Amino acid sequence: MSGRIPQPFIDDLIGRTDIVELIDSHVTLRKAGREYVACCPFHNEKSPSFTVSPEKQFYHCFGCGAHGTAIGFLMEFARLDFVEAVQELASRAGLPMPQFGDGAGKVESTDAGLYPVLEDAAGWFRRQLREHPRGATAVAYLKERGLDGETAAGFGLGYAPPGWDSLLQALGERHKPEQLLAAGLVIRREQGGGYYDRFRDRIMFPIRDGRGRVIAFGGRVLGDDTPKYLNSPETAVFHKGRELYGLYEARKATRAPERLVVVEGYMDVVMLARHGFTAAVATLGTATTPHHLDRLFRLVPELVFCFDGDRAGRQAAWRALEGALQAVREGRQARFMFLPEGEDPDSLVRKEGKEGFEARLADSVTLSTFFYDGLRQQADTSTIDGRARLVELARPYLLRMAPGVFRHMMTRRLAELTRMDALALERMLGGADEKAPSAALPAARPSARSLPRKVDSLPRKAIRMLLRRPALAEQHSDINWLKDLDIPGATILLEMLDLLDVHPHLNTASILERWRSHEHGRYLARLVQDEALIPPESLDAEFAAVMRALRGRYLDQRIDRLREKSELGEEEKAMLLQLLAEKAMSG
Repeated sequence: MSGRIPQPFIDDLIGRTDIVELIDSHVTLRKAGREYVACCPFHNEKSPSFTVSPEKQFYHCFGCGAHGTAIGFLMEFARLDFVEAVQELASRAGLPMPQFGDGAGKVESTDAGLYPVLEDAAGWFRRQLREHPRGATAVAYLKERGLDGETAAGFGLGYAPPGWDSLLQALGERHKPEQLLAAGLVIRREQGGGYYDRFRDRIMFPIRDGRGRVIAFGGRVLGDDTPKYLNSPETAVFHKGRELYGLYEARKATRAPERLVVVEGYMDVVMLARHGFTAAVATLGTATTPHHLDRLFRLVPELVFCFDGDRAGRQAAWRALEGALQAVREGRQARFMFLPEGEDPDSLVRKEGKEGFEARLADSVTLSTFFYDGLRQQADTSTIDGRARLVELARPYLLRMAPGVFRHMMTRRLAELTRMDALALERMLGGADEKAPSAALPAARPSARSLPRKVDSLPRKAIRMLLRRPALAEQHSDINWLKDLDIPGATILLEMLDLLDVHPHLNTASILERWRSHEHGRYLARLVQDEALIPPESLDAEFAAVMRALRGRYLDQRIDRLREKSELGEEEKAMLLQLLAEKAMSG
């Protein structure tokens, strides 16, 4: 996600943010030497193990392993996604968000000026539900569905009256028509110019972002118009593939829910809350996207997807499963709940109450069961041919899964169903070791794929010192020889020195944000956590010594390569003499 926002803006934002001030506004810190400490906000503890470094602009908990920059803290503590965390820091710093691309050339703008427009519209819709003559019809409809006033107010429900320009006229004095258009509230007329209201004679459901700001609306028609439900179009502040209806309200109701239920409609979410079940969210007319899943799994360890039990519902559930397979791993669980024919969560909770709904949740089907039951309907596992077909059906799905314990166990289950040797099946599927994977690593640690475990001690020392004091890079301008140094970790060191040569103002947190999506990002974060054994006054000399030692390794390697050749050209002979002379002087 970080690639979507201009990197210079993130660098500037990190440079303007004081992580101590940010975290202290949420967790009481106290000074302890050069750092600040507190009891960790991410796990229960009696003795402080949570430290914040103003020098590195980095936090780390020695108890649970939580760590990160100011952006990372907001993502974990406030449960924001990357863009929301950047927006929050930008708001604190008084910086307007820039325009940024979506990776495909499209330009978006998170124009903060839209939020007041949308908030005004939400307030106006709420007033119409109480004051407009036809608002009584909308209220009667909601009461007929079993909704009470307290729940309606909690979700901010409103009413868009009939007429082509009711909202346009009401908000026109405070907001330009172009702003209403940008917010998705009006539509431009194709002929004759002007605008007309997008939502007319509909019950209005405001859609909120993670900070509780209104970013869009869903409207449920009262009459016979189509579509039955109408959503705001995508705007600079609303992207339906990223947002979930009811997520803000669910987080507000329960600080740390253990699971969330994903349903299909606004009224399902609202009516479940009406009956005391506040842990439900709904997608906005789209299938569950990878972004939805990533966001939800950062909040809870378990998701339950709730669908109708008919054919269409099971097809929708399978689409959700395809996305969940890539997101589920050890520590994350997905289940599937299918409703009786003709029922939806709204109607079911009215009949059976919260307890009945929760009882059905307890009987929901695990992802692994739903997955293999679905595939076995397409293959007769009583025959060799059918079992071979089952393997081929399962193969592309299993290969999409993240390596780890859960994928290993899913593969073992396939081996049981097909009566195959499990190790042989893992080798056939590819990418699996002959040994069973070990227990899952803590979430705060890097995966085996991203952690370069054999980084040589010299590059590791240099990288650790650069992360502690990025200005050390100014000591060395001639570093191109590092690209020819055959030592694990030399490439990372060269990339970091090149970065600091172009951007000498970067601090430790900015460097880490540069590597957020890089395969070695977690490794660098781990190096930052290492205790500083070198006193500050010795850093310059120590870094110079490490770079001299690396240069010595480079000279040895070049000399050995030239000496291994059977014949040397004149240029190579001159180079060998030059290298030997430099080696003698440095030795």
